Amino acid sequence: MNAIPVLDFVTWLMIFVRVSSAMFVSPIFSNEGIPATAKIFVAIILAYVIFMTFNKNGVQISIDGWSIMIIGIKEVLTGLMIGYMLNFVFWGISFAGTLIGFDIGLTMAEVFNPMEGSSNNVIGEFIYFGAVIIFLLINGHHYVIRGLAYSFTIIPIGQFGITDSLFSLLIKYTSTIFVIAVKIASPIMVSFFLLHIAEGILARVIPQMQVFFVVQPIKIGLGLAIVAFVIPLYIFLIKNLLQDYEGKLFTFIQTMGK
Repeated sequence: MNAIPVLDFVTWLMIFVRVSSAMFVSPIFSNEGIPATAKIFVAIILAYVIFMTFNKNGVQISIDGWSIMIIGIKEVLTGLMIGYMLNFVFWGISFAGTLIGFDIGLTMAEVFNPMEGSSNNVIGEFIYFGAVIIFLLINGHHYVIRGLAYSFTIIPIGQFGITDSLFSLLIKYTSTIFVIAVKIASPIMVSFFLLHIAEGILARVIPQMQVFFVVQPIKIGLGLAIVAFVIPLYIFLIKNLLQDYEGKLFTFIQTMGK
């Protein structure tokens, strides 16, 4: 085996490492319901397609064990960071569901989320899986694929490094989790803030009344009614958040390549 096929194989292997690392943590692809063999098969196909369209002239890889291992670690980190980018939206949506369930009083009514491997209240899971459906309808899974293909033109194999600008951007994007959560949960939070004020006044005016037992059914009914009323707003908001993240993903990749 001469040097050129060996270099080609190592190049494809590094592409596969980046692609598979991103797929195992990115939305939809990271679903635990999808068999690992299926994920690996898709990663192999994507890596091959990218390899065939990839400009290999600028690839500089030393064919020795230590160099390949170091480059492999860098590619794993690159793939993980790209894959995690879109998760910020879904983490924000999941956190919003937690806030809504807490206000309504459904914290204990939890169901298991097989996509995240965690539990959340029923309202949170309803909003989360609604976001997943919207993500698929707008071809959001293509964002990850396009981002991965684009990353190889911006971040050459083995050239990844954490810079101050990348670290600052990571902090900025992490903070959006809380911004997204507040945006989605704000109708419930504002409504129930007013309800809690009324509840406190009622408890002061009629101290003999068991306010908690009277108000709790009202809170659940009112909360479900508000969620049903603002579903069109949630669809519009979540759709825009997910569509905006394609541009943010490309910005993130460009920052990684600096």
